[in-house]
Amino acid sequence: MSRVILFLFLGVLLGCSKTEKPRFQISKTNPSKQIVVDSLNHPWSMAFLSEDEVLVSEKDGDLLRVDLSSKRKTIIKGFPTDLTDSIRVVSRGDNSGIFEVVLDPDFDNNNFVYLSYAAKKKGKGSTTKVVRATLKNDSLYDRKTILEAGPFTREYYHYGGGMTFGTDQKLYITIGERLFREIDEPALPIAQDLTDKRGKIYRFNADGSIPKDNPDFGPDAVPGLYAIGIRAAQGITVQPITGDIWFSEHGTKQGDEINRLSAGANYGWPIITTGGYRSRDYVPPHIEGASFTDPDWYWKHTVAPTGLMFYTGDEFPEWKNDLLVPGLSVGSFWRFTIENQTIKSAQELFVDDRVRSRKITQSPNGKLYMLTDEDNGKIVRIKNLK
Repeated sequence: MSRVILFLFLGVLLGCSKTEKPRFQISKTNPSKQIVVDSLNHPWSMAFLSEDEVLVSEKDGDLLRVDLSSKRKTIIKGFPTDLTDSIRVVSRGDNSGIFEVVLDPDFDNNNFVYLSYAAKKKGKGSTTKVVRATLKNDSLYDRKTILEAGPFTREYYHYGGGMTFGTDQKLYITIGERLFREIDEPALPIAQDLTDKRGKIYRFNADGSIPKDNPDFGPDAVPGLYAIGIRAAQGITVQPITGDIWFSEHGTKQGDEINRLSAGANYGWPIITTGGYRSRDYVPPHIEGASFTDPDWYWKHTVAPTGLMFYTGDEFPEWKNDLLVPGLSVGSFWRFTIENQTIKSAQELFVDDRVRSRKITQSPNGKLYMLTDEDNGKIVRIKNLK
């Protein structure tokens, strides 16, 4: 059985585009997996310091410097002390921990790194927090808070925490709306409330200030808003040629999505969804005058898409500029071809070798890697057998 199987998408079985039906495409590429580093504690993100050295955030552990050649792991000291306890401390569904690690576009000169994580406040609970710090001698110094997405609550779900720098040198951050059940939504749902920091996507200058060309959501809106109506977006990435930014979104009962980010857009949660609700009796309110942006793609089964990326390497010529999307549920790995901002085809890879995957990324020289979300988490090199 081939390790690469392409499914026909007819908008019936597995997923569909909101613009047109993706075409059938036969792939000649034969990718394989090679474990490079193991014994990681649910790794979440990876940022390359060089071709062979990376920063890895462990969701249930530490921020590490990892040498891909020697396999040596070094704990980075000085992580913020308000980090919550690791995942499953409160319950099996607890999503707390360390999330994204991103380098500043001018890292070679300023050594700035950006970190998102679940921060705690005594007696209050937790929330998503983003800080900038200087990395020096395997320690973090001069930490500065970019965003603290309060309120602090005892809901330990859907923090978001995805980050990327756009071609405009601005920092984009996803923040989840934190609720597990829709029935717990207030009268004006969290992701639709412009005064609530949760359930949004933000855009900041690298120093944490607000760009003057951010969309205007009105005088009462929280600072830095770029888009609203977000449930649980974790992955966010930039298409380096077009500058377009795309993000993945977790649904509740199905309804996982791929979206292209637009300034001022409302992605609809929980007023509209391509899936269902956990709370069967939940009826979303009507918001007068609201306009919602449809997803570019949604699945009709649960995928739980996470740290996506656009491939720009040379090892897989057929994949050039394609969008690669990992999934937690059933351990899927997807490739999308995009033309003129429209998804044209979709392919699921490694269907006979599934593993929960949290992140897809590539090295400065274009080598492709993925992180597996396991107790014995791994950095896996994806190679072309040709």
